Amino acid sequence: MLSAAQSHNCYDQINETSLVSLKRSLYQLAIDYATIRSRWSLMNREQRNEIDPQRTIAHNAFIDSVNILSRNMVKQGEDNSWREMLGDDRKMIGDFACYVALFLALEAR
Repeated sequence: MLSAAQSHNCYDQINETSLVSLKRSLYQLAIDYATIRSRWSLMNREQRNEIDPQRTIAHNAFIDSVNILSRNMVKQGEDNSWREMLGDDRKMIGDFACYVALFLALEAR
């Protein structure tokens, strides 16, 4: 399980990138996925079955953005050690998306 501290460390490293458009895309996709996921617990089975394909698409898009940013950071000679810390477990990456949305929301106050 990815802790809040580990997630914040990854988030801080991502914030250092010069690849602003890829970073913003990752952030937007994190918000999109976290929004769906946060509503999940309020849905009944029928609603979940209806939205599940959208949730999977949003999750996959976020994972793709994580990988794209990481690869491009390497190409730029930037530190992408956050990617190794994050790992490849879908649930952990999904948790990270929720943490990113949380960190962004807290910074906006």
